[in-house]
Amino acid sequence: MLTSLLKTLGWLIAHSPEAVLRGLCVVLGEVVCRLPRRRHVLLSNLHHAFPDRPRAWHARFARESSRRLIETALLSAASPFLSDDRLRGMITLSPAVTAYLREQAAHPRPTLIVAAHFAYWEVLTFMGLLSPAPIGTFGVIFRPLRNPELDAFVQRTRERFGMQLLSRKNGFQDALRILRGNGTVGLLFDQSAGDRGALTLLLGRVCSSTELAGLLAAKYQAEVRPLYPRRLGFWRISVETDLLDTPPDVVGTTLALNRWLENKLLTDENQAASWLWSHNRWRTQDVAERRFHLAQKRDFLAADIAARGLPALPRRTRIFVRLPNWLGDVVMALPLLRALRAGRPDAELTCIGKGAFAPLLATAGVADHYIPLPPRGPGYFRFFYRLRHAFPDTYLLFTQSSRGDIEARLTGCRQRFGLLRSGHRRPLLTHAWAAPADVDPSRQHQLEQWSQFLAYFGLLEKADRRPLGEAAPPAANGPIGLIAGSENTPAKRWPVAHWRALIEQLPGHTFELFGTAADRAITTQISDGFSPDRVSDHAGSTDLPAYIARLRACRLLVSNDTGGLHLANALGVPTIGLFGPTNPLRTAPVFDAPFTLLQPPGCPPHGGGSLADLSPATVGETVRVALRGTGA
Repeated sequence: MLTSLLKTLGWLIAHSPEAVLRGLCVVLGEVVCRLPRRRHVLLSNLHHAFPDRPRAWHARFARESSRRLIETALLSAASPFLSDDRLRGMITLSPAVTAYLREQAAHPRPTLIVAAHFAYWEVLTFMGLLSPAPIGTFGVIFRPLRNPELDAFVQRTRERFGMQLLSRKNGFQDALRILRGNGTVGLLFDQSAGDRGALTLLLGRVCSSTELAGLLAAKYQAEVRPLYPRRLGFWRISVETDLLDTPPDVVGTTLALNRWLENKLLTDENQAASWLWSHNRWRTQDVAERRFHLAQKRDFLAADIAARGLPALPRRTRIFVRLPNWLGDVVMALPLLRALRAGRPDAELTCIGKGAFAPLLATAGVADHYIPLPPRGPGYFRFFYRLRHAFPDTYLLFTQSSRGDIEARLTGCRQRFGLLRSGHRRPLLTHAWAAPADVDPSRQHQLEQWSQFLAYFGLLEKADRRPLGEAAPPAANGPIGLIAGSENTPAKRWPVAHWRALIEQLPGHTFELFGTAADRAITTQISDGFSPDRVSDHAGSTDLPAYIARLRACRLLVSNDTGGLHLANALGVPTIGLFGPTNPLRTAPVFDAPFTLLQPPGCPPHGGGSLADLSPATVGETVRVALRGTGA
């Protein structure tokens, strides 16, 4: 039934006026271009391939590419019913193709005809009709159709001019036989080959390229010729070819073919419009479980980088990272952002978070771009909708809120990764990971949970816990930093009287108080009565860069469980953390810098004690021990 229907449709197309068919291409091309998913792929591919072109040009080019796709489909359906004379009037061979066919007929040699994903691929099966000389043994590797009846019809009609269609499943040995006999084999050169390809570059982005042409060329010392149709008008096509001077090895041939294709796309707009931009052209990591690690069975990237004279792999795969909303959580995520940057050396990381965190990300050097969150209000979500014009490839969320999930969905990103909490659904994510049921989250550190989440989706690199930067050790007479407030929980604060007692039992030392403007009421009470030369209060008076600079100058920091404690730890400053009601098993600092945990007597390891029970004498003695460790 299906074969009969397609035969009837093909006959009608072959006998329809060209004016009608041209109009049909315009209408159907517009429909294809407006399908949401197809439109996203088209515009994303064009945006990444031609980033310097305006959006209007991308939209126009997408429409033209879609029309040519429909035109090709019509030609494929009609070709069995087009007469030989009509085909000769539609298709011409360039002088280079004519010369090649004559030379091959006179002096046969193993030759590979390589076709890229250009439109009008049907014309390659008409070579026997158009050739000025007998084409000899010529086989074309193709993917058979699932419908046996339809597959037999297609094969019969495509072989009527002397071509042999060789199934990718069963005809590979026939292709080898043809090459051994100095014949010609045609095959598709694909840049979205998945596990069957090798990692290479195309237009600056990592792709998975078919290496079959290179394998066959190396084995049989075959001549490699790209053959491509050039559109001259509606169903008016010139078949053209180039001879590549490729190295006689798999890697060299594969890379040379990619660079040939890249040059066509960048320098020949007519030819570029015939490439199938509506397919996912850079499909290297379709399996979600490998999304955060760049790996393939074969990797030609080092050779490709060297051949192009590049210093490193271009970072052109766009990964957006939604940061947590609290400073301490952002600091704890930094080791994993470093690991992600190492695991995906092709990735351009764009972090999205509170504007105040931008200097920290700059200090850490883990992000290529930083997007501050917009102010809350009517335009908040519209801001994220506009980000769809950046066409992110992947969106990673460290947040676990519905608001963050809505933000990610509005960007149009097709892969959105997040972590599931028990009893919470996140339907707007495309990929989510939940901790094993037998794991008690109160006994597992937040960084460890995030690490397992990202490892599940392919991140092989371990969290990089080295302190940020290479700051010089502080002077022996540097101040002792104190953070007496907390961002969200009064119970996390060590009492004011205890802070004053700590200062009093450490004569000869200077102190600097840090905190937010909201902490000023606490720090004022602590510093009251002490000389400003001995106790200086900076709460609410430093922005994040100044805060970082002052923390770096401290030889030691004593702090409640708050974001500043994590920040100092990330900067390599020796720290003493005072934990009472909160859980250090889950939220203790993570960087490889000196850290001492203090809890009240009798407090369980996972928290729950009162900080009022932690005596100034205990903290003071811990400070003295820590100072001896720093040489002070």
